[in-house]
Amino acid sequence: MSRRSGILEFAVLGLLREAPMHGYELRKRLNTSLGIFRAFSYGTLYPCLKTLVANGWLIEEPGSAPEEALAASLAGRRAKIVYRLTAEGKEHFEELLSHTGPDTWEDESFAARFAFFGQTEREVRMRVLEGRRTRLEERLEKMRASLARTRERLDDYTLELQRHGMESVEREVRWLNELIESERAGRDQRPATPGRPARQDDTSSDTGGLPRHGGSTRPDPSDDTDK
Repeated sequence: MSRRSGILEFAVLGLLREAPMHGYELRKRLNTSLGIFRAFSYGTLYPCLKTLVANGWLIEEPGSAPEEALAASLAGRRAKIVYRLTAEGKEHFEELLSHTGPDTWEDESFAARFAFFGQTEREVRMRVLEGRRTRLEERLEKMRASLARTRERLDDYTLELQRHGMESVEREVRWLNELIESERAGRDQRPATPGRPARQDDTSSDTGGLPRHGGSTRPDPSDDTDK
């Protein structure tokens, strides 16, 4: 299995842990909530879903009333199929969620893991964040060494491009430092509000104490038509 396929399977299982969905809903969530999958197609998603079903981690269920499914068949359209996580699928996702190896620090893997931090234990979050920071610090050191060796041979535009890349990495390292400090400060301990008891690992739509950063995950209005 390729790394990208593994990341996609992880993301699909994570989204279906929240609620059953059909393929269109899944693709929409992957595109809007997980930008790393913005360019992927149904031709990528459906083989992934079939593999997860074959492994016993998902089951397929009719997503429409019988008469609606019949009408879709007569019209030559694909009837909706809802994908639901099985008990084995939930257990498998929990195992993936607890993994903190070096592959979780890479760019796409880290983005997918971070999207499901609301479902992840604090100790695991910390190991992934610290590993990611270490990986970026190593990358930054190599970039600086490379720039020092080649500076005299670079034109102004190439030099600016390399500086821009270094600044991007430096910004992410600062962001990770903020996140790690928030975790160490106990960001899960949320104060009670009227009508709402204090709880841990709240996964509501606010940031729960995380540093706020830009980036909307609103669906594209052009995607409003269901399929």
